[in-house]
Amino acid sequence: MTGRTRGASGAGLAALAVLLWAALPAAAPAQAPWTGAGIAAAAPEAPAAASRGVLRVGLTVDDLERSVAFYRDVLGFTVGGRIEAAGPEVEALTGLFGVRLRTAELRLGDERLELTEFLVPKGRPAPVDQRSNDRWFQHVAIIVRDMDSAYAVLRARGVRYASTAPQTLPPSIPQAAGIRAFYFRDPDGHPLEILQFPPDKGDQKWHRPDMPLFMGIDHTAIVVAATATSLRFWREGLGFAVRGESWNQGDEQAHLHTVRGARLHISGLRGTEGPGVEFLEYLAPRDGRAYPDDARPDDLLHWQTVVPVADVDSALARLLARGGRLLSDRVAADPARALGWRRAVLVRDPDGHAVELVEP
Repeated sequence: MTGRTRGASGAGLAALAVLLWAALPAAAPAQAPWTGAGIAAAAPEAPAAASRGVLRVGLTVDDLERSVAFYRDVLGFTVGGRIEAAGPEVEALTGLFGVRLRTAELRLGDERLELTEFLVPKGRPAPVDQRSNDRWFQHVAIIVRDMDSAYAVLRARGVRYASTAPQTLPPSIPQAAGIRAFYFRDPDGHPLEILQFPPDKGDQKWHRPDMPLFMGIDHTAIVVAATATSLRFWREGLGFAVRGESWNQGDEQAHLHTVRGARLHISGLRGTEGPGVEFLEYLAPRDGRAYPDDARPDDLLHWQTVVPVADVDSALARLLARGGRLLSDRVAADPARALGWRRAVLVRDPDGHAVELVEP
């Protein structure tokens, strides 16, 4: 395609089942998994009206039924609405000609994932040598009530490791001390994280004793090249507020990411509802690869973050002025809301991560 990157998002696809679920209830801003000064206090926040926050996170899968079974049977998600879609508005939104896809929406606690299988065209598998510091990296952090029990479940189901073992972040990282985490992969190679907060960190709902082992999604994490650049897009353009930050390094952090000598600046952003967005800026090593220019939404490295906005045109203009790149052929319109929105468009952030703006 000309005039834009071909890595359009299955994000557009996430909107296809929105009519099957009510919008997330409004909530007070969650307690951040870390706290600190720095950028959180150094720059003004964007207009709060830009967006409420993350509606859901989506990813492209090769075999929808296989992936539904994994997220349901291993991680405790419940299966909601399904949809199959094709036609000019789907083509316009995704930027793919002749596309036909099917989706399944999953819930874990209050949060939602959407899995999208492209029946046609079929994309490429995830790179076998992908690393946690490559800039197409994105995951969701699934909060668990007990790390040892959750890790035992994953081992029993034979998941693919992305961490050496569960890691407990040490007191030398005060903002993250006591957090326990483990990276693994789903059947298509998408990285996932299970995370357990100590009593002094995380939203209060993650500390309720009556919660199931796998409780919900706290945030989606993305690798960024420069925090300041990404803040212009996510904070100034979309209105997400910085809730905290941390500088993480050491043996535990390196083995969590399986990146030798990993040293990161981590920033946690949130809207007024939904999961947060976490920036992972690798201060070292700096050899992470850029998002592939020829990536497509049907490729299995693809993730998307769905963000509701009051007006797609004004939101898109703000993002394009702050380093965003248009992915859709045009703004898709569906006045009857058969696809779950009236208008929607796809845009990449400065590092290539796909965002779908939806006007409900």
